[in-house]
Amino acid sequence: MIELLIFIIGLFIGSFLGVLTDRIPRNETVVKGHSHCEFCKKELKWFDLIPVFSFLSTRGKCRYCKRSLPYFYPVIEISTGILFVLAYIFSIPNFKFLIFNQILNPNSLIINPLSLITIAYYLFIVSSLIVIFFTDLKYGIIPDKILLPAIVVSLLCQLIINPSSLIVNLFCGVGAFLFFVLISVIFSALTKKDAMGGGDIKLAFLLGLFLGFPNIIVSLYLAFLTGGLVGIILIIWRKKSFRKATLPFGPFLISGAVISLFWGNLIFQKVIVLLGF
Repeated sequence: MIELLIFIIGLFIGSFLGVLTDRIPRNETVVKGHSHCEFCKKELKWFDLIPVFSFLSTRGKCRYCKRSLPYFYPVIEISTGILFVLAYIFSIPNFKFLIFNQILNPNSLIINPLSLITIAYYLFIVSSLIVIFFTDLKYGIIPDKILLPAIVVSLLCQLIINPSSLIVNLFCGVGAFLFFVLISVIFSALTKKDAMGGGDIKLAFLLGLFLGFPNIIVSLYLAFLTGGLVGIILIIWRKKSFRKATLPFGPFLISGAVISLFWGNLIFQKVIVLLGF
């Protein structure tokens, strides 16, 4: 079953994404150096690096120093596996290609190159969004080392896969970018504080470029809705004061984008019907 294979691949990719999430903000290399325990610095063996299983086998503790490990690692691995499966399933109808054109006989399989590019594109962007989500959540930054390559790849892949929609998607990206710039300018003028970082503004461009219309509308609506609700809840629980309340907005943008990527058209159609259009 190909979905199970993709999920397992996603687990291992998620393990690598966890490394990126930690090393990029620290300006550490991701090419050289072996994985090690954050506490005792002991170099990890291959059996310590099996996604999810290694964490469960040691009951969430380092095998060597017995310190409790953060749940961050299995969460990012499982999240990647699930999103990879969803990306595989939804990338097929969204771009109107099948990963396999036809099976002529049990020993012959014709693969559509555009299908492979489409799925690889989806998986790359989803991986980038996962790293941005957890990096912003954990460190409060959106790394350009992930964001800018994702923008370039999105432009190139859309030019190959579906060039007819590239202009519309570019317009959506620029529109989302300018919308966030406007919010930032107005908020700064009224409060003398920065509304959001430059990373959020550049991320909005990527999401508009990737999602297109109408998904970017659904994505931004969900992001502001969930961000506002979480902010209110934190204030009520007195975890944040109104004047000092600051939340990384990247995770909300990405959560809205993921939901919109898979179910945006359905949500948009339901809303249009409810509004009577």
